[in-house]
This record gives sequence, C-alpha cells and structure tokens, in this order.
Amino acid sequence: MKKAIGYIRVSTEQQADEGISLAAQRAKIEAWCELNDYELVAIYEDAGVSGKTVSKRPQLQAALAEMKKGMALVVYSLSRLARSTKNCIEIADELKSAGSDLVSLTEKIDTSSAMGEFFFTLIAALGQMERKVIGERTKAALAHKKAIGEKYAPVPFGYKEIEGRLEVVKHEALLVAEINQKRAAGYTLQSIAHYLNEKGVMGKQGGKWYASSVSCILKRAA
Repeated sequence: MKKAIGYIRVSTEQQADEGISLAAQRAKIEAWCELNDYELVAIYEDAGVSGKTVSKRPQLQAALAEMKKGMALVVYSLSRLARSTKNCIEIADELKSAGSDLVSLTEKIDTSSAMGEFFFTLIAALGQMERKVIGERTKAALAHKKAIGEKYAPVPFGYKEIEGRLEVVKHEALLVAEINQKRAAGYTLQSIAHYLNEKGVMGKQGGKWYASSVSCILKRAA
C-alpha cells in the first residue's frame, strides 16, 4: 500500500470558516486516502499561519522532510499549500526530486500523471494572477479616493478628517514642509526625528517621532 502525508493550514482570519477549517481539511484528506488505498502516515498542521512565506511554516517544512519515493503529499487545496506560483512550483519540484507526488483535492490534481502535473502549474499561475488583479483593483480604488480627497487610510500628519474627507491642518502642513526642507539639506531621518522630539512636536497619535515615521511623511509628500 502506498503511503501519504497530509498537510493542513488555516490563517487566523479563516479559522471560523467551517468550509476550510482544520477539521474539514483533515476529514477530506482521510477520506481520499481511504478511497484511494493510501496509508495516511501523518497529518501536519500549521494553525493560524499565513501562507505567504513557506519558510515560516514549520509543519510544512517537517512534512516535506518526511517525503520519500512513492509517497504523496495530500492537501485540501493549493491555497493551503502556497500563495504564489513560485512557491507552488518549488514545492512540486522538491517533491519530484524525492520521487514523491502532490495531490490537491479541491483542484483534483495528482502530479503522478503528466496531465495532473500540467494542470497543477496552470492552476497555480491562475491563482496568482487572480490575487494580482484584486491587488490592482484595490490600489486603483485607493488612488481614486486619494485623488478626490476622500479618506483612504489612517489620517496622515498634515490633515484632519471632516465628514469622510481630508482637509489640510495648517500648522502640521508647515511642519511637513520643514521636514522636507531639512531632508533636502542633507539631514538624516534620525536627526529630523530627534529635532521634532526636542521641539516637543507630537506625532499624529500623540507619540514620539522615529526615523520610520519621518520616512512615511516624506514618502507621502513625494
């Protein structure tokens, strides 16, 4: 009997979604293994972990380390495995080098076949494209709000919000201009932050100034 290892994951915001909960993923993987005569050796899980970075998912790394020739890594969907085409392909290549297969239940992918391997690459690419399209739409919507003066993020230094629109705060705007002048004169971000703190200027949230907060002011004014 062939052997399989399952991998399941949910990010924090998805744990309440019963459709892709850890328990639901586990049940699907167990059912597939029983139906296809695979011995399910173990199921590794990353709970409350983002899928963006493979290196920050210890249980996925552990699962991949256990894969041997003739075994299959079974996941509920490609989205549980990786968030980019690059990572999907890298994982598939690693499994292929070990003589192992990848099975994704939602997409009905089994890389033990040439057609399954082809569709794996295609679907991973389409998933990445969809995320990029959503990102572009979000960016365009924020740019439009910015162009017409509507609030599109936390109220930045130099402005105040009035009925959903941003209006200039004169004394803060003058300070932003001074920050730009100092930067143009060669002052470091840290020295500008020190100047503002020494002058007793409070940040938008009432806190101290840091090089990073000065950098944000400069980037927004650029």
